Amino acid sequence: MKNIFFTFLGLLLFSSSAFAQLKAVKYTDGNQKLNGLSIGPKKGSKTKPGILIIPAWKGIDTHSKQSAEKLSKMGYYAFVADIYGEGNYPTNTQEAAKQAGFYKSNITNYQLRIQLALDQLVKSGANPDNIVVIGYCFGGTGALEAARAGMKIQGAVSFHGGLGRDTSRINNPITAEILVLHGADDTYVPAAEVAAFQKEMRDSKADWEMIYYANSVHAFTEIEAGNDNSKGAAYNEKAAKRSWERMNSFLKEVLK
Repeated sequence: MKNIFFTFLGLLLFSSSAFAQLKAVKYTDGNQKLNGLSIGPKKGSKTKPGILIIPAWKGIDTHSKQSAEKLSKMGYYAFVADIYGEGNYPTNTQEAAKQAGFYKSNITNYQLRIQLALDQLVKSGANPDNIVVIGYCFGGTGALEAARAGMKIQGAVSFHGGLGRDTSRINNPITAEILVLHGADDTYVPAAEVAAFQKEMRDSKADWEMIYYANSVHAFTEIEAGNDNSKGAAYNEKAAKRSWERMNSFLKEVLK
């Protein structure tokens, strides 16, 4: 009985301290309250590079928090964006699809929420001239939108994100460097969307790179997605590790 008690106590202490270095940051979009997360670098740097993290479609989750902590240990300022805002956080996939769908259809709203989060990253101490945006799934779309909007960023990294855009929108030049990390078997992003994205990158004169990971479907970095590829979204350990390593080299390349 005593062993069970101490085991429970240990788990409780771990869960309460797992993200102890993350600082809650309240900010607003008009009357909408937003709740992001900020963390400073474990080791100082004169160039103060910063990484904005845009979570997947369910909003701020364990994966985005873990990414922020890992980036902090690598020497980056990191900020996890709150796209949906207080009172609008999805509790299931249906609600997540509705929320994500709204921002994909109302892209200026999405871009504004990203910019507001970028402002918070700078306020936390990051150099405004030394920032990269990364995102997962829905957040990967957001990272690309930050580049499309011409935000003051050095690069954008999309992990298994949607690539599509409304073709009626003006195709502006893209100055941020682009890295797309994509599952080779991702059925959520059809071939026509991939082709249109690559044409957009060429037309925008972007410096871009797209990497495909074998035997990988949508959400290949998300452990909570399980490992059944037939469901269309599943974790792939090898692809997750390889894509994170490629992002690391990209950050070293584009950040000062």
